[in-house]
Amino acid sequence: MFDVEMRYLQSGPDGAEMLASAFHPDVIVHEPKSLPYAGDWKGLEGVGALFRKMREIWSDVNVEGLQAAQNGDVVYMSCTISLVARANGATVRQPFAEVLRFRDGRLLEGTPFYYDTNEILSALG
Repeated sequence: MFDVEMRYLQSGPDGAEMLASAFHPDVIVHEPKSLPYAGDWKGLEGVGALFRKMREIWSDVNVEGLQAAQNGDVVYMSCTISLVARANGATVRQPFAEVLRFRDGRLLEGTPFYYDTNEILSALG
């Protein structure tokens, strides 16, 4: 799923088929209200729109030290995320966690937890 997400972030607008390989058609991603891409992003079109919005804001997104634990259809993951603001080149590097629920091997629901959303907003200006 992360491989597909990262490839989509680097691809052009024609990557919708790529999303369907890792994301369930009824997927929903819950982004924090304080971020510029806040809200519930629903379905493949919604997740594609979220990733396009993130691509507008971040020129580079990297995940390091990914660790995961699974309990049934739920995966708890943690890593260090690095984000580079497209507008000014500011870099944010911080712990990140996410709770992921899968159905039929594809992401059905994702809830990310950013360590410090204020740092992210400050980097964006």
